[in-house]
Amino acid sequence: MSKTKTAPTLPGIIDTHAHLGMTPLADDIAAVLERARAHGVERIITIGTTRVDSERALEIAARYDNVFATVGVHPHDAVEHSENDLTEMRDLCADANCVAVGEIGLDYHYDHSPREVQRYWLRRQMELAREFSLPVVIHTREAEEDTAEILNEFPDVIGVMHCYSSGMELAKTALALGYYLSFSGIVTFNKADEVRAVAAIAPLDRILVETDCPYLAPVPFRGQTNEPAYVTLVAQKLAEIKEVTPEQMVAATTENTNRLFGLG
Repeated sequence: MSKTKTAPTLPGIIDTHAHLGMTPLADDIAAVLERARAHGVERIITIGTTRVDSERALEIAARYDNVFATVGVHPHDAVEHSENDLTEMRDLCADANCVAVGEIGLDYHYDHSPREVQRYWLRRQMELAREFSLPVVIHTREAEEDTAEILNEFPDVIGVMHCYSSGMELAKTALALGYYLSFSGIVTFNKADEVRAVAAIAPLDRILVETDCPYLAPVPFRGQTNEPAYVTLVAQKLAEIKEVTPEQMVAATTENTNRLFGLG
């Protein structure tokens, strides 16, 4: 008889990066949130990736007391972004449920937007975060040098390196700038030794946990639709790496999340 795949229950944990507005999660958000609640997930931050998606994220946050939202344009979509969109996003940032500017950054792996366009809109959105005194949620893939350069241009802005999968050098740069490192289901993957090495050196008071759902389901659910309930598996693996209990990892990451995003 095969073992039933399960995720642990860890009361008080927060999923700091979910895409609740995406299919298939959006098809039955109430059930997704109920399963998360059953595993101890206290709060969820749903992420904006375009202006329209940011509006959707805020609408979801307005419906559910334990959901917060971010406003931002992903580097994949930067080429479609306009000054008018930025003006409208400024209004979205003023929403009480908006806790960060993101998901913003650079992605040189897919290059769905020209690199100069990606860099331009990353800088403009960093300015937006500074204007509203909001943290940023940074996406970076195969763009470590340019990401570090731009983050250094904004020493008065802090945030989180979401779904961390870059190398040790960028991790140390981000930590020196006051950023947090967020780990996803990737940390449970067999070949993710470099990610686990970064987690091992990251201070406990600078670590966050996330799912990036519906993507990147952790082991033993890899290849399936990810959802906030599975964030407990990420915390469990990080606790093993940091040699603390899962409960201590939850306490630390929840405090870190509240501090960074002002959830309080």
